[in-house]
Amino acid sequence: MNHVPGAHPPRAYWNHNTAYHPWILGVARERRRRVVLDVGCGEGLLLERLAPYADSLSGIDPDDFALARARARLEGVPEARLYKLPFDEFNSGGVRFDLITFVATIHHMRLERALLRARNLLAPGGDLLIVGIPANRGPVESLVAGMQKPWARLGSAFHGEQADIGVVEAEPVHTLAQVRRAARTILPDAQIRRGLYYRYLLRWTAD
Repeated sequence: MNHVPGAHPPRAYWNHNTAYHPWILGVARERRRRVVLDVGCGEGLLLERLAPYADSLSGIDPDDFALARARARLEGVPEARLYKLPFDEFNSGGVRFDLITFVATIHHMRLERALLRARNLLAPGGDLLIVGIPANRGPVESLVAGMQKPWARLGSAFHGEQADIGVVEAEPVHTLAQVRRAARTILPDAQIRRGLYYRYLLRWTAD
């Protein structure tokens, strides 16, 4: 795990993670989300964008630098609360969430444990949304990544990608096949699909 030292990004920016914010916001707009949790909130852009659709926002991140920037970004969002700690130490105080998001963060954690904990924190009818980074191992995964590369580069050029936003990064650990296997056990009927920008998207709705 390493800290990327780059300059502060602009107020709004695009990269291979924020490319999927519209997907998350589309789900959020389906119905009012009373309480929302963003796991690994980084510098707070997604929380800021979710604010119009929620009564209460919580963001957790173990990184001091990222949270300092998130606090500055969310200064005018009184319904936002930020917590410096890893996900497995987060205590919701009995609150269950209508929406839980992970954007390029779950590979920092033990996959099965994080999925189970997220499932248990969801309110009935709540949604778990994951934008994940799969590990590319083996010829099939490498082939898929290679096929995505020219289109991903084109998208990055078109949108003016801000790849370096100065947050902690880690190499992906789990292949998409491993994610699917874990989800079959912990999140039955989860919807999982590949995204263009070397990501996978997972959606699961609690009973």
